[in-house]
Amino acid sequence: MNGSVLPHRDPIPDPPTYPVGLRLAGRRVLVVGGGNVAQRRVPTLIAAGADVHLVSPEVTPSIEGLVGSGEITWAERGFADDDLAGAWYVMAATDDPEVNARVAALCEDQRLFCVRADDAGESSAFTPAVGTHDGDMVAVLAATAADRDPRHHAALRDEIVTALRDGVVTAEQRRERVPGVVLVGGGPGDPELVTIAGRKALMDADVVVADRLAPRELLAELPASTRLVDVAKLPRGRSALQEEINRVIVEEALAGHRVARFKGGDNFVFGRGYEEIQACQAAGVPVTVIPGISSPIAVPAIAGIPVTHRGVTHEFTVVSGHLPPGHPESLVEWPALARMQGTVVLMMAVENAPHIAAALLEGGRDAATPVGVVCDGSMPTERTVLTTLGELADALVREQVRPPAIIVVGQVVAVAHPERYAARAAAADR
Repeated sequence: MNGSVLPHRDPIPDPPTYPVGLRLAGRRVLVVGGGNVAQRRVPTLIAAGADVHLVSPEVTPSIEGLVGSGEITWAERGFADDDLAGAWYVMAATDDPEVNARVAALCEDQRLFCVRADDAGESSAFTPAVGTHDGDMVAVLAATAADRDPRHHAALRDEIVTALRDGVVTAEQRRERVPGVVLVGGGPGDPELVTIAGRKALMDADVVVADRLAPRELLAELPASTRLVDVAKLPRGRSALQEEINRVIVEEALAGHRVARFKGGDNFVFGRGYEEIQACQAAGVPVTVIPGISSPIAVPAIAGIPVTHRGVTHEFTVVSGHLPPGHPESLVEWPALARMQGTVVLMMAVENAPHIAAALLEGGRDAATPVGVVCDGSMPTERTVLTTLGELADALVREQVRPPAIIVVGQVVAVAHPERYAARAAAADR
């Protein structure tokens, strides 16, 4: 075949995309443009460890914040040809097509891959829709430039990651089954409010140890091979119950199992979660924490009550009400709390609420202070009882309030329900 001539091949009109992963850590990446497109792309470059240099006469406030924190370098001017020097990868993301075309053409001459945000057909690289799961990265991009549809690719990415998360699509042979305990905060009750990391930990567990306040609907989604331990059925008595939970999670982990301790709310907000951490540490069991959405903030928010509001309160205090004022084991300084002007959020306080209201009134709180009682927060049976501090005890009886409920004391309740408390104030003035 010496001297043979290879046949000429015409360029493919719309050639297929060649997928590849770029390792940009420590490598210079140039971003031309400082608007919304750059604002979306720069954080992922930073997360990849890239040495990001951005050129633009103006930038968004978010990008300016990244400059101020030293995470990127900003040249406050228009693009110059020598900005490409030393770059490994380039993004042309200005709102001027001529500038983007110039950047792309120079990159082509210098054999630099360039993403042109305004014209995929003239780009030498695309930015995929990216998601992660269990140490793997899912990237969805167009098969050809003509097929590029960012909205469709983002939706497809989300479907794939959700399927992986929920176990519809699995890669069991690759999963590392590390024995240990993970504490999962389940949030206020609605199963849709559990975090992605929390749901994943449940689906990956060999044993799930759940209490009655954890979102119970999620238990139906557990794989058939997962063993469920319902701690609500363990021996009664608060201390005895916690000691038994500690024993169960430690013994299961020492037996080589991956244990998810599934709790309502957040593990460390009146959840005794750190006692479980200490038990694992004492036994030499690896333990990690996945926080849950914290109920004392989330439940009022879901009910439309802010715990702070500009010009109304500069602080809020979350208090456990499981012990009444005056109890020898109570650690709350009720007189000091009564003197504060901010919001008081009471948890586990339905039974002792009349005594707590009396202590706050005795300490100087106005009897007309608005109070909102959110029952079964985030659940289908959620309801809010509106009253005042002086009438709280009667309202709890009249409305047949039962736990779980979160009680919000303060003017923020009137912010959320101005008509109710404006009318009350007007009546008082008459």
